[in-house]
Amino acid sequence: MSAPHEEDDFAPTNTPGYKPTAAKSVDEYANLDAEDESLARWKASLGIVPGASGADTSKPKVTVVTLELASPTLPPGKKLSLDIQDPAQLANVKKNPIVIKEGVEYNVRITFKVNHSIISGVRYMQVVKRSGVRVDKMEQMLGSYGPHPQGEAYTKNFDPEESPSGMLARSGTYNVRSRVVDDDGEVYADWDWSFKLAKEW
Repeated sequence: MSAPHEEDDFAPTNTPGYKPTAAKSVDEYANLDAEDESLARWKASLGIVPGASGADTSKPKVTVVTLELASPTLPPGKKLSLDIQDPAQLANVKKNPIVIKEGVEYNVRITFKVNHSIISGVRYMQVVKRSGVRVDKMEQMLGSYGPHPQGEAYTKNFDPEESPSGMLARSGTYNVRSRVVDDDGEVYADWDWSFKLAKEW
């Protein structure tokens, strides 16, 4: 269980006056404006059809599959991808941090599946600490999704960032905690990983 001060790190940014809408089931969304043919076709393309709520609800609403660091400066063929469903890989990346080249543009990309229900107001958050002190916090909206008709995963690319540079930045390990959460505070995924900065990838 997280310590209270760690939860403060994940307090979402609130937009004044914004109130999340009440959650609806897939069937409720499917039956809204049922007489509108073009809307019905659009909802069907998202997997929102009457009877779709028969999906396997024993699974979580959302499964985060991978986290990837993408950069135009990565050498050809090199991929920095973390399988969130693999406990051994998550444990290994804490001991053997991902190496990020200093002073380059990169972006975080996640792949996830919506297993059932409609999810809304979902965001990705990450808090970066070094020697226990918070040095960065990122919060990016994923948006709202329904289950993919073919069960395929969605991919979301977040805004580019620039990695720090300099000898001080290169010393030590950066510990990251990532979380996928919705407006109601439901946490779909929560994992830890680490990275180091270096002169080269």
